[in-house]
Amino acid sequence: MPAISAVFTIGHVAKMLGEDEDWLHELSINMFPEDGCLRVYGIGEDGITAFTEFGIECLQQIIDDERAAGTAPPKITSAQ
Repeated sequence: MPAISAVFTIGHVAKMLGEDEDWLHELSINMFPEDGCLRVYGIGEDGITAFTEFGIECLQQIIDDERAAGTAPPKITSAQ
């Protein structure tokens, strides 16, 4: 397995995928570090959810499963 060279915050991933950040947070609760889902801590912070590239792939699979089951909210459309 290659070394992890970058992680992406949940806000960045939500924007990248066009999904609601709060919904992605709910989906990530059942993900583990082995799935590429991590907590990143800074000074004075409670921590933020972040994903490796593999984690984004795992999260996308969960999103696809939720969409197939009809339990996903609509994608967020960009106002730009």
